[in-house]
Amino acid sequence: MTHLDSTSAAQALELTTTSPTVSVIHAASDVAREWWRTAVIYQVYPRSFADADGDGIGDIPGITSKLDHFVDLGVDAVWLSPFYRSPQADAGYDVADYREVDPLFGTNADFEALLEGAHARGLKVIADLVPNHTSDDHAWFQAALAAGPGSAERARYLFREGQGEHGELPPNNWKSIFGGPAWTRVSERAAAATDGITDGQWYLHMFDTRQPDLDWEHPEVRSEFEDILRFWLDRGVDGFRIDVAHGMVKAPGLPDWDGDVAMVEGSSEAPGAVDTEPHEAAEDGSTGAGNSGPMFDQEGVHDIYRAWHKVLAPYDGDRALVAEAWVEPLSRLARYVRSDEMHQAFNFSYLTTAWDAAALRGVVTASLEASDAVGAPTTWVLSNHDVIRHASRMGLTGAAVRPNGIGKNDPQPDAELGLRRARAATLQMLGLPGSAYVYQGEELGLPEHTDLDDDLRQDPAWWRSGYTEAGRDGCRVPLPWVADAPGYGFGPTGKTWLPQPDTYKECAADVQRTTEGSTYSMYKAALATRRAKDLGLGSLGWVEDFASSPSVLAFVNNDVLVVTNFGEAPVALPEGAEVLITSGPLTTAGDRTAVPQDTTVWVQV
Repeated sequence: MTHLDSTSAAQALELTTTSPTVSVIHAASDVAREWWRTAVIYQVYPRSFADADGDGIGDIPGITSKLDHFVDLGVDAVWLSPFYRSPQADAGYDVADYREVDPLFGTNADFEALLEGAHARGLKVIADLVPNHTSDDHAWFQAALAAGPGSAERARYLFREGQGEHGELPPNNWKSIFGGPAWTRVSERAAAATDGITDGQWYLHMFDTRQPDLDWEHPEVRSEFEDILRFWLDRGVDGFRIDVAHGMVKAPGLPDWDGDVAMVEGSSEAPGAVDTEPHEAAEDGSTGAGNSGPMFDQEGVHDIYRAWHKVLAPYDGDRALVAEAWVEPLSRLARYVRSDEMHQAFNFSYLTTAWDAAALRGVVTASLEASDAVGAPTTWVLSNHDVIRHASRMGLTGAAVRPNGIGKNDPQPDAELGLRRARAATLQMLGLPGSAYVYQGEELGLPEHTDLDDDLRQDPAWWRSGYTEAGRDGCRVPLPWVADAPGYGFGPTGKTWLPQPDTYKECAADVQRTTEGSTYSMYKAALATRRAKDLGLGSLGWVEDFASSPSVLAFVNNDVLVVTNFGEAPVALPEGAEVLITSGPLTTAGDRTAVPQDTTVWVQV
C-alpha cells in the first residue's frame, strides 16, 4: 500500500463502520432460481475467439478447444454471436440460412459437439438470432427479386414504391443505422425507371443495403422464426439473444421521421440525468426517447415475444430469451421482460452512463426499480461487439466519450487511466444483483485496437458513414492466448483476419493467468466470490454515509460492502475492515486502509 502524507489523510473521507446505515431499494430474491436470473454470461464473437483450422478466422472447434477457459474463469453461460451461413457482409448479422452453420465456422456437427462439451462442464449456451432482417443472399429475398412487384415473395419484406415523378425517390426519409438512406432501389428496375417505367420498387434496410428488413406483419415470417427457434431448441441450446429486438415491427404507413438512429446510445444529457419516465407515443410512433422512432419499439413486438415465450415453455421451462433492445426510458424497456415475454433485456442505459457516482447511482436505482416492477432480473454490461472496449472507452476525456470506434488519427485514450477505471467499473458491476455480461477478452484487460489501418476495416459502418466513423473493428480483433506465439496463439498458423496490436502481448491469456494482480485474476476472484456470496440473488442498499457525496458510490449486497471512489480524496475504510477483493492497489490515510481514486473494493460486512 502507498502511504499518504498527513495533509491528504486529513482530507480523506471516512467510513466509520462495516455495518453502515443503508437504504434498501432492492430486496433479496426468493423466486425460483432459474439460471438466467443470476448468470454471468460470456459473449463469444466466433471469428475472433480462437482459430482451430489455421485460416486466421475463429471457428466453432476453436471455441470448443477453449471451453475450460470459461470454467476456470467462473462464468455460467456462453453467448455466441451469429455462426449461421452468411456472406459476411456484416460479420454474420446478415443471415442466408438460419439452420446451417457457415462453413467458415465449421459444421452443424461441430456446433453439436460444442453444446455437448459445454453442457458436460455445466455451461449453458445461448445462440444469437437475427430476426429483423435477413441477408440479401437468403432464398426468400432472391425469390422476391425474381418475382417482382406485387408478388407473394415480396410481401415477406418491406418493398415499397418510390416517391417522385418516376418513383426515383425513397419511400420515406428514414436513415440507416450504418449511415446513408435506409432504402435501396431494386437494381434491375432502376435503369428502366429512368425511361418512364414506374415500377422500380425500393426495399427497406435499417442496416446495410445487403440486410433487407422482413415484414413481421406477414404470418409466414412469424411461423418461420418459430420453427427456427424449435430447430435449435431441439438440439439443446439454452436460449437466444435476439438482435434488434425492438425493431421488427414498424409503424403503420412507414411515416417520415426527422430523428436520428444510432448503434448504442443513451439519452441522458447530463452525467446525473437518467430517463425513467414513460413517454406517450406521437402520431409517427415515436416515444421521444432513445432509438424510438416509427421503426422501433412498436407495440406489436410484444405479441411476437409472447408467442416465442410459448414456444420455449415446453423445453424444460428453463430456456431464456434475451432482448437486445435499445429502448429508453427504463420503464419502457421493462415491458420486454414481463412474465410472459422475454427473460432478460440488455441494460444499455447502464453501459452508456458516464463514470460518475451520481449518474451510476441513478441508473442502478432506476434499473432495479423498473425490473422489479415486472419481476425480472436486471442485467449489467460494460462492453460488447458493438461498442469501444471499456478499457479504452473509459480512458477517453472530453465531450465525445462515446464515439463509434477510434481511428489512428482520432484522440487516443489514456491506456493506464482506462484500464484502472475499467477494473473498478467491472468490480462494481459484478457486485450488483442480477445477471452480468462479459465480452470476450475484457477479462484479459484488452484495449481497443486504435491504430488499425483504414484499408483493413471491414465494418460496413466505415464506408456507409462516408469514412467518418471508424466503426467496430477495433473491438473485434482476434484474442491473444499465448504471448510468445505467432498471432499470440490465436491459431496454429499465426494468421489473424485483423492484425493485433503490440499491446496484446502483455494481455495474452498465459501471461494474465500467471501474473499476480492481473485483470484476469481480479475477474476470477470476483466471480468466485460473487457465486459464494450469492450476490446475483442479493439485495441492494445504498450506504447513507455517502449518499450526498459526489465522489463515492457505496452499496451493500447481502454481506458485501462495495465502495467505489471517483474522487481525489481517499476513502478510509473502518479499522480492521476485511477486504475481500480490490480493483487496484489500496493506500493508507493515517492509520487506516483507504480506497484511492478510480478504485473499487469489496469489504466483508
